[in-house]
Amino acid sequence: MTYRLSALLSASALGLLVALPVQADTLDDLKEQGFARIAIANEPPFTAVAADGSVSGAAPDVAREVFKRLGVPEVVASISEYGAMIPGLQARRHDAITAGLFMKPERCAAVAYSEPVLCDAEAFLLPAGNPKGFASYEDIAADPEATIGAPGGGTEEKLALEAGVPRDRVIVVPDGQSGLKMLQDGRLDVYSLPVLSISDLIAKSGDDSVEMFAPVVGAPVYCDGAAFRKGDEALRDAFDVELAAMKASGEFAAIIEPYGFSAAAAMSTSRAELCGE
Repeated sequence: MTYRLSALLSASALGLLVALPVQADTLDDLKEQGFARIAIANEPPFTAVAADGSVSGAAPDVAREVFKRLGVPEVVASISEYGAMIPGLQARRHDAITAGLFMKPERCAAVAYSEPVLCDAEAFLLPAGNPKGFASYEDIAADPEATIGAPGGGTEEKLALEAGVPRDRVIVVPDGQSGLKMLQDGRLDVYSLPVLSISDLIAKSGDDSVEMFAPVVGAPVYCDGAAFRKGDEALRDAFDVELAAMKASGEFAAIIEPYGFSAAAAMSTSRAELCGE
């Protein structure tokens, strides 16, 4: 589904608003307010913002339906870099993060995650034929000339640094199209994103001079969830109740599988397992 941005938030719209009052803390407050603010990225198919301002993607679609079931009729989306999402949530600029922000123990300590929503594995975008034979972040670290692009503050940046790629060879890239262009221009040797995001870039580019390598050797499979502020566990728990009902009814699968995600993958694990609780 795709929703049109509207400064006045029409009844069927998702909006991208820059400045709104500090939002509510409880489900009752959100119902009275009439909308929930969510932080998103611009990384298809998790989330996407078209040139005309329309917002789509599996994460905002799921969030919109869950909040609607909770009696909150509107969802207002604000674009954020991954590294700024949790600080923005804690600063009360958002009510929730629904953006492919994968669960990890350190993030689970900072936010209250829902049960899993979207799952994916890591991938490399490379020149066709993978001339340098890169299969892991460690392979890139071992090549003294290799550079890798990744979203700032995202999982791929951290995995590259943890594998020993020097900071000056990990290039922060603002969005997928920029990463593709930098690789095409020879300014990157590798661009790293989840499988679904790389697949989307290749499909839309129609460029047979690039290819995907996946899954990245040694990189874990991740799942995200809607992230709420610590202290808002009651809101998170209410979200989980409706999410579980959607998973059981098949509506969850109907929303995410057209985007290429697996409902079975999200239903095969749990927040407790992913957060190491």
